[in-house]
Amino acid sequence: MPLSTISLHDKQFAPYLTASQITDAVRALGVQLNRDYAGKQPLFVAVLNGSFMFAADLLKEMQVPCEIAFIRVASYEGTASTGTVREIMGLQEDVEGRDLVIIEDIVDTGHTMQALLALLRAKKPASLEVATLFLKPECLQHELALRYVGLSIPNDFIVGYGLDYDGLGRNYPDVYTAV
Repeated sequence: MPLSTISLHDKQFAPYLTASQITDAVRALGVQLNRDYAGKQPLFVAVLNGSFMFAADLLKEMQVPCEIAFIRVASYEGTASTGTVREIMGLQEDVEGRDLVIIEDIVDTGHTMQALLALLRAKKPASLEVATLFLKPECLQHELALRYVGLSIPNDFIVGYGLDYDGLGRNYPDVYTAV
């Protein structure tokens, strides 16, 4: 069945990526992570709320022993980044000497990721990497070494598969772009 346009709040969104395309990207990331973390026991740190679907699906792909923890930060209001990152729910686990992989739904400006990387580096992990499902390279304002990127996309506002517009749209298995 073809995807149709959806309405959220005051905006219309058109189909952009199917659930199948997203699954393929997640599986490819799983292959990379399984290869790179063979013989290790990484701790995945999922950034809430947006990464919850991606984190769940990515961990289903993991064949190495691993753990998951959650952190919640906020930097968006409506469709725009505020440029300020607020930590709402901190990491409770001791991560010193651990191999950490941040699971993020999308990296656009990089403000959130830069702040999160600094926060986690201060906790002295053995290694620290980022796995993001989406990257908006033309929007990036910080130099970030992103080793695990599912899909590079244009600087369009998207919803679905965990991404929202003021709280709505996270529940869609497909991804939609604002029109």
